[in-house]
Amino acid sequence: MACTEMDYAYLRELVRAQSANTIDPSRNALFDTRLTPIVRMAGARNLKDFVDRLKMDRQAHLHRAVAEAMTINETSFFRDLKPFEMLRDVILPRLIERREGQRRLRIWSAASSTGQEAYSLGMMLAEHFPIVCGWDVKIIGTDISRHVVEYAQRGRYRRLEVNRGLPARLLMKYMARDGEEWIVNERIRQMCEFQRANLCAPLPKMPQFDLVLLRNVLLYFTQQDRSILFREVHRKMASDGCLVLGNAEQAEDSTSLFEVEFLKNSYCYRPVMAV
Repeated sequence: MACTEMDYAYLRELVRAQSANTIDPSRNALFDTRLTPIVRMAGARNLKDFVDRLKMDRQAHLHRAVAEAMTINETSFFRDLKPFEMLRDVILPRLIERREGQRRLRIWSAASSTGQEAYSLGMMLAEHFPIVCGWDVKIIGTDISRHVVEYAQRGRYRRLEVNRGLPARLLMKYMARDGEEWIVNERIRQMCEFQRANLCAPLPKMPQFDLVLLRNVLLYFTQQDRSILFREVHRKMASDGCLVLGNAEQAEDSTSLFEVEFLKNSYCYRPVMAV
């Protein structure tokens, strides 16, 4: 028996409540494909039967599993060139100069998916800023999905994954081949740690960040959820920190929290502290 529109509406609201990810009704077919493993794991006959069970027995672990399965995990090494050029040429030099006394740097990859963004930042620091070699540097990657967090923690990537965005010179310098996979070297891995975090729920205890990358996730949030998240991010940032969003994203509804700064053919946001 096929799902009704009411069933799909229930699933869409479940995902939105769990992750703030808004799924358009035109994409209902994604539920049929992405939830198949969970339907089988739950012992349900089909998706319709699974939805009926969800409605009757609100098991938290199944609700989380549905939200994680519907999370979009599109990523690559050094995804989108302009923001990384801005980081390399302007933002990181400025932050590092300001932190020379502390010799400490904290970076948050807030929607890190399988870890390529965090590891890209680690490679950039190692390659272009040797001064931080002896510093206390931590790049924290977070994602709602336990599966992708565990994948990132492994630091192992298939050939197709390393071929997407990672220059051959950096591949050979910062990764080692192991059969059909490539492993991030220990120097870069020591900078990076990964943990599960739901951006639409109270965030776990984390340090104050000098740099936050919140890229390519706000597109799927409602305006209300974006506003709540911006306020949470603002609380986690140093007063002279920097926020980088995706190319198609803006903090236009949070001007009381952040002011835009145009740099290197791109832009970032600085926190406004008088809030």
